[in-house]
Amino acid sequence: MPDRTRLSEISSRAWEHPADRAALNTLRALPGFDEVVRKVAGFLGERGVRQLFLANAVRVGGAQRPGLDALYREVLETLDAPTHWDLYVSQTPIANAFAVGFDRPFIVLNSGMLGLLDREGRRNIIAHEVGHIMSGHATYTTLALLILMIGLRNLPMLTGLALLPFQLAILEWYRKAEFSADRAGLLGSQDVRASMEVFLKLAGGGGGDDTIDLDTFMAQAAEYEAEPSVVDKIWQMLNTALKTHPFATVRAAELQRWVASGEYERIVRGEYPRRGQEPPPLTNDYAQAGDYYAQQAREVVSTLRTSFERARQAFGQSYRSPGNGDATGTGGSGTA
Repeated sequence: MPDRTRLSEISSRAWEHPADRAALNTLRALPGFDEVVRKVAGFLGERGVRQLFLANAVRVGGAQRPGLDALYREVLETLDAPTHWDLYVSQTPIANAFAVGFDRPFIVLNSGMLGLLDREGRRNIIAHEVGHIMSGHATYTTLALLILMIGLRNLPMLTGLALLPFQLAILEWYRKAEFSADRAGLLGSQDVRASMEVFLKLAGGGGGDDTIDLDTFMAQAAEYEAEPSVVDKIWQMLNTALKTHPFATVRAAELQRWVASGEYERIVRGEYPRRGQEPPPLTNDYAQAGDYYAQQAREVVSTLRTSFERARQAFGQSYRSPGNGDATGTGGSGTA
């Protein structure tokens, strides 16, 4: 277990992915978006959200899961979090965790997640959720989860609003927000392999009495992203359009790129923006996010161009082959 550096006064801008910030600002700019957030928050209320878990989950503290509480406090200290948010454990077999709420957000860890991970994996997940809260994601996360659990069309206060653009936009943001929180998870853990193993276990479960291998999984992640065909690209987009999380292999590869860039090491050395010293919003967000999306777009366009060219050549060869007539369409016989 590495010696962790306390990241004093660290700003969430240090770990936020530019595509996350740009997507969130684009989301906020949607006509009527503020109205949706206001109506949903007003309908449920802070207490309404909290009551869901106060009634049927366990709140962690010094006397309740003290080991998990101590681990949580270590994460808060490492990330120099400005406050201590409530932490709940929910008896749910699905391996998941989330940070929700409006004015006073809180963290929920499913029992399935705790059962899947060892202590260092749990540290990473807790730091991931703390990162969400410090980045101001909880309000929008709550809204996104409502889309999946209830459906905005079933919320009476939103009758008459065109909701599909909100659904697609907020889920696109949510997926990019996971990239930011994954970075926060690594900064709270400061153990690259332990953090990557979280993705391995989220993808395929724990090894149990068998062997799981992180290096093999990272090779699999590279394979998923390595020059897929146009059909693969289409399936990748369709498979994630209505999901809150990117695939585990994609998250692992994205976090590995961030580590390889040297940014993680610079932050651990103390080279990061402090709270209150952040650059103005959108200073470089759209440009940096544009680079991210442009690279994805270039890959899709390149794949399409290659596929179309191959199809054109194949069609041309087939059309000129014996028995198919000539290119002017005068070959063959018969009357109309």
